Amino acid sequence: MKKVLATLLTCGLLIGSLAGCGEQASVAPAPETKTETTVTESTEAAPEATSSDRPADHVTLKMYLEGSNVTDDTAVLEKVNEYLDEKLNVTLEPIWGTWGDFDQGAVLSLQGGEDVDIYFTCSWTLNEYNQFARDGYYVRLDDPDNNLIEKYGQDILNLLPEVLIKGSTIEGANGYGIYAVNGYKDIACQNCWDVNVDLLKKYGYTVEDIEKADYFTFGDILAKVKEGEGENFYPLLIEGAVLERMVDNSIIVAGDSGSNNLLSYYINPKKTSDEGAYGNVILNKFATDEFKKFCEKTREYYLAGYIDPDMANPDKANDVRANKQLTGQYLIGTQSYSLGYEIQASTERGFEVAMVPTTPAYVDTTSSQGAMMAISTASKNPERAMMFLNLLNTDPYLFTLLDFGVEGIHYNLNEIGEVEFTAERDNYMPWTNGLGNVTLLPPQKGQGADFWDGFKDYYGNADEIPILGYTFNPENVENEFAALANVAAEYVLPLCTGAVDPDEKIPEFLAKLEANGMQKVVDEANSQLQSFLASQGK
Repeated sequence: MKKVLATLLTCGLLIGSLAGCGEQASVAPAPETKTETTVTESTEAAPEATSSDRPADHVTLKMYLEGSNVTDDTAVLEKVNEYLDEKLNVTLEPIWGTWGDFDQGAVLSLQGGEDVDIYFTCSWTLNEYNQFARDGYYVRLDDPDNNLIEKYGQDILNLLPEVLIKGSTIEGANGYGIYAVNGYKDIACQNCWDVNVDLLKKYGYTVEDIEKADYFTFGDILAKVKEGEGENFYPLLIEGAVLERMVDNSIIVAGDSGSNNLLSYYINPKKTSDEGAYGNVILNKFATDEFKKFCEKTREYYLAGYIDPDMANPDKANDVRANKQLTGQYLIGTQSYSLGYEIQASTERGFEVAMVPTTPAYVDTTSSQGAMMAISTASKNPERAMMFLNLLNTDPYLFTLLDFGVEGIHYNLNEIGEVEFTAERDNYMPWTNGLGNVTLLPPQKGQGADFWDGFKDYYGNADEIPILGYTFNPENVENEFAALANVAAEYVLPLCTGAVDPDEKIPEFLAKLEANGMQKVVDEANSQLQSFLASQGK
């Protein structure tokens, strides 16, 4: 499998999905009151640290993070490390990977055996959780011979919803077990149109107009805004792979090839717990009518000047997209959604943002694996790393400090305990969903004091898809998988952003897929799926 990783790196693949999606096994409603987060008047004063269990030897932990926009962490790390020193005798050195550089940086670091203790991983990054656990890069946390969770992580087990624990329980190099700590975030997946409401209103439209339309009928709105804003303005801000899933209702199959997923399951967009649109089968989505229709419309929008050509450049797309989101240089964008994100986005971007869902929230295997922290098998201090992850995911002071920054510098609390960010927040913006248990945070302005109660209810009641818990293992088709990843890297991003003619490129793409064993991979995936469904009594 390591040769697959080398092939993927050579291709420089684009991240196929951002924050939102990751899922798993069976969704139990979120625990009602296992741990209660209380917002006080100030989060600035650290809880008094107890030293009775503080280890005697000092260690430094390095943690490789995804999706960061951090240019100045001095004030934060001063307080973080003061607190960690008192609690765990630890100094934290974060590596602030961005949307653009994390994939290759993290994989190279892991494969090189670098001295990094903790890595962000998930179902959609290049250091994909299932694959890298199978290949021996992540420590099994519940190893019977050295059960780190039992020794140092019981607080996590008591706090996280059952679905997240199940989501991290997989077949890895050291047997069936837990190889990462799930972040308590949006347990279910939901894709949304990210709408610049201020610009929409400027041209006489409302959010309701977006709700009533769909991708294939956005043309008139996009044309009017393009004409008004000028030649260098691109109203449709897309992430190609996310856009295709939103339009076609195809979803990531856990264990697939990372950035350019080869396989797909088509959900029922009206009732996601019902059997999929093609039945409970895995497809080569690139051969479907849905994919062809999507590519044709996207090409039309690209030629009309609605899509920035940089979205087809894997070296630029993520960073350009993130910058245009923050600066409002778009009308309609793609977004993997977390409940309440429109409030955070509006605050960060300085204009009103609305999120328009394309499906109900649903739980699949990838969403429960949507944001995780794994301890590297190269770590010299796995015990202390587990202690840190336990503290990070259960301590509101530490989590808020590492995510939101320092009260009085990066944010202030208003009279009802809501966070209001300052201008300094622009210099310190880690990706919240990539850090861990977001329910430890105080609510942001406009969310209300009971926001997290609603958040837990919302995701706890999401429907499960019929193949929830299924993860593809490509080991039996390893050679084909590697070859197909190369083919996909050449065609998927240009097709999903409209940069090439689908009438010419889709037949060429399909021929190369067939020649490199696509049907063998699809057959293997379906054989595994049927075995899985039988084991579940389905």
